[in-house]
Amino acid sequence: MSDLEEAYLQRYEQVLSPMVETLEQELWECLCEVASRIDRLTVRPKSPDSFLLKAEKRQGEEPKYSDPMQEIRDQIGARIVALYVDDIEPIEKIVLTYFTPAELQDLVPESESEFGYVGRHLLLIIPPDIEPEGATQDSIPDFFELQIKTLFQHAWAEANHDLSYKPSGELTFDQRRKVAFTAAQAWGADMIFNELQRDLRTS
Repeated sequence: MSDLEEAYLQRYEQVLSPMVETLEQELWECLCEVASRIDRLTVRPKSPDSFLLKAEKRQGEEPKYSDPMQEIRDQIGARIVALYVDDIEPIEKIVLTYFTPAELQDLVPESESEFGYVGRHLLLIIPPDIEPEGATQDSIPDFFELQIKTLFQHAWAEANHDLSYKPSGELTFDQRRKVAFTAAQAWGADMIFNELQRDLRTS
């Protein structure tokens, strides 16, 4: 076992795993007024295997991370799956009244003619009140990542992630077109259901 693997495994067991339950409870409490608009809310620590895989990434000939324990910022990942597109902004506004943002990012395809991953990503500072008792400051990450997506965005992203990391290698041109087609269908379903819920609320 490498020094990095041993250090992260210790953090995973003693710090990250205890923190996620408290953080999930805190998120639910601050979002209670919009709980009916949320399909699911989960908080998870990054698994040791996923952390080590990310830590080994390279940019050209050089390692991407010189200090993975400090530089990898999604060691705790939270996800909120909202029912409709219109629910994302109210959820985000409430979250930002309780948590301090370090970075906000909308991930969307590069042009209006493309379809692919869509999601709202927030990098939030970990509040002191969820830090495990007895944990040293250098053992606690500074941030956690929160993703806010609709049901269709979440479903597409999960399937796409599974297909993209198959050991058979890179997808063919036709396979990539099929993935893009499913992304377009997910986007269309989101738009139609969002319009329907608007109509039904005002009728």
